[in-house]
Amino acid sequence: MKKYLYSLVLSAVTCGNALFAQSVDQGKKFFYYERYNSAKEELGKVLAANPNNIEATYWLGQTLLEMKDSVAARDLYQKALATNGNAPLLLAGMGQIELMDGKKEEARQRFETAISLTKGRDVEIFNAIGRANVQAKDGDADYAIEKLNQATQVKKFNDANTYLLMGDAYRKKVDGGSAVQNYQRALEMNPTLAAAKHRIGRIYLTQKNTDIFLPAFEDAVRIDPNYAPAIYDLYYYYFSRDINKAKDYYDKYLAVSDPNPENDYEKTAILYASRRYDEAISTANGFIAKLGDQADPKYYKLIAYSYDEKKDSLNARKFLEQYFVKQKPEGFLPKDYEFLANTLAKFPGNEAQAMENYDKAIAMDTAMESKLELMTNAAALAKKTGNRAGEAKYLGQLYATKKDPNNVDLYNWGFANYQAAQYPAADSIFAMYSEKYPNEIFGYLWRARANQAMDTTMEQGLAVPHYEKLGEMALSIDAAKFKGQAISSYFYLVQYYNDIKKDPAKALEYINKVLEIDPANETAVKIKDILSKAVNKKAVIRKKREAFLLS
Repeated sequence: MKKYLYSLVLSAVTCGNALFAQSVDQGKKFFYYERYNSAKEELGKVLAANPNNIEATYWLGQTLLEMKDSVAARDLYQKALATNGNAPLLLAGMGQIELMDGKKEEARQRFETAISLTKGRDVEIFNAIGRANVQAKDGDADYAIEKLNQATQVKKFNDANTYLLMGDAYRKKVDGGSAVQNYQRALEMNPTLAAAKHRIGRIYLTQKNTDIFLPAFEDAVRIDPNYAPAIYDLYYYYFSRDINKAKDYYDKYLAVSDPNPENDYEKTAILYASRRYDEAISTANGFIAKLGDQADPKYYKLIAYSYDEKKDSLNARKFLEQYFVKQKPEGFLPKDYEFLANTLAKFPGNEAQAMENYDKAIAMDTAMESKLELMTNAAALAKKTGNRAGEAKYLGQLYATKKDPNNVDLYNWGFANYQAAQYPAADSIFAMYSEKYPNEIFGYLWRARANQAMDTTMEQGLAVPHYEKLGEMALSIDAAKFKGQAISSYFYLVQYYNDIKKDPAKALEYINKVLEIDPANETAVKIKDILSKAVNKKAVIRKKREAFLLS
């Protein structure tokens, strides 16, 4: 009877452990799908039945971190370590918390201890260490890659998540090529791993390479129709392009994601994207009235955008300013500051404040393409408001930031400085232009004009060598096309040598150059006659003086 009872108890315990394992796996699955509320609930059930389940504790901590509740995650790991101080997974989890606290050395010690306790044979521990260093701001991506590579050397290694995490680590290093390679390795190991395909798409999304990121998102959904993050990105992509298609994707997203107050906001945003601005305003105001201080600050921004579309700048500004009061610092996007800049610029006297907000937007944006777009838009707004110095500043930033700036970028920067009466800067920029593009006229032309603007009386002769060069290069590059530039250069030199240097003979040389180009130029013919008489008169006077001296 005792033997039978022992067998029955053992069977029950074994069965119970299997059920717990299934629940942990289900919690991890929810975590993978970014269904964090469901993951928290599932893992909480496991821990309610068995508070010492190390794996459930680790994954619940990770879930809490994703839910931005680092306080609860820290408390969870600390309490678990009090009774399971040598649990490698908990050490890795606590190391992640310490990285978030800036305690790099303490975190590294915990990671190495966890590896030592498992004798470097547990892939999950290497993955946890890699995950910690990828997720934490102060994490070391190179250290993560080193440890994840060690995981691949473990006997019978077969975990696609290791390569997924390695791709994340390379992405943190801003090494997109290596990131994509590792995501592809993860897919080779597990073709159903939609996250890998989705993250490949996210890399190309930052480059705005639609030809690659859009099919990647679609492939991720095809691989796994339940992978909500890829569905959401497709919704977001079509939101401003095809609202009907976006709505279809959002309905699919709702079907495979956890209920979330954010969903009410997105439904309201769809009203805005459908150009149903009054309904969007009414619905958003309804949620604000219902939720009070708990309302998502984005409702205020959505109302501001809706009023902006209705050409009601006063109300747009009113709600946008409320958004900036209510939103948390970490909740702002670069585009928020750009929207505020453009809104403020519609009210006279706010131009400087508008440009300050563009500065904030540019400083915040880390994606190259959108950063360049912000600089371009800031320059356009500065020009529109008559702030040519501001335009020059942003075009200078644009030129310095672009990977391969071209002649148009350089010209626009130089010309904006000229328009802003920043002539020395314009001269320097167009000097660079003439060096980079010696067979184009613009560098020579605007150097001459910039120096002329710096010496309006001609007394210093600053523009003289540049007009000489301009005349020469105009004829050399394309005499027919740049005939006008050559003629105007020589007329300037005629005036300089006659009026300033009192040298009609030198002036006559340049008027003859004008006539070589345009023999029928009436002005040049008249000036030549005047200069010739002046030269002859000067010659007569000189001869008389010489005769007098010899007599």
